Amino acid sequence: MNFKLPKNERLHAEKLIKELFNEGSSFFLYPFKVLFIKKTELAGQPNQILFSVSKKKIRKATGRNFIKRRLKEAYRLNKQILPADGIILGLIFVGKAEMTFAEIQPKMIQLLAKLNQELIQKPLSS
Repeated sequence: MNFKLPKNERLHAEKLIKELFNEGSSFFLYPFKVLFIKKTELAGQPNQILFSVSKKKIRKATGRNFIKRRLKEAYRLNKQILPADGIILGLIFVGKAEMTFAEIQPKMIQLLAKLNQELIQKPLSS
């Protein structure tokens, strides 16, 4: 089992980010707003994920970076819940700055399980 989070699993292509925000489906599961899209041309490739923390909620950059590190770690440890099928995923954190890793990780597991159910019900996007 691969518990790494290499660069090819992080979303950084501007075209895909715009497509995710314009055409992606979304749902809210506190403390996350989740945007996702399943691409047929990326089938068989690893999932790509984008982490975002609101500047309005957490003013200091050090606090935002601290939360992003916790989110990445929680995702990295539980990413096997999702099938590696070319899913483009955006996680926007809207919770409190005081959330601990012990609070974030169960929410991440719950989020990935719900996303898995959403992907089973939703048809593919081209």
